Amino acid sequence: MKAAGRVPVLTKARWLLLKRPENLTERQEPKLRELVRYNLQSVRAYLLKEEFQLLWTYVSPAWAGKFIDRWTARVMRSRIEPLKREARTIRRHEPLILNWFKAKGVFSSGIVEGLNNKAKLTIHSTRRTL
Repeated sequence: MKAAGRVPVLTKARWLLLKRPENLTERQEPKLRELVRYNLQSVRAYLLKEEFQLLWTYVSPAWAGKFIDRWTARVMRSRIEPLKREARTIRRHEPLILNWFKAKGVFSSGIVEGLNNKAKLTIHSTRRTL
């Protein structure tokens, strides 16, 4: 933008796009509002990222699945390659993501990770004794 003679609006704006809106300081909020007015790929990526957070407000796996389908379709049309890779990953893992909604959020992946860790420790300790 600077080379084209325009004002570099993304200067010192990296953390604005990485932070969640509720974690912004009072000085950062107006800068983010100004930044959102521009139709830049980084701003569109930020808006899509924030929109994806709405997924966790759904209760029904069916509605969550529809949201994922709509969101990934929008991302695939966005021509933002890093987000398109993420959308393909989400599509590939959609049944696993929807399992969280089917379990009503009661179970976290921490339980499974803990069991996997115990299994690895058991396997590792038996290898050392052999």
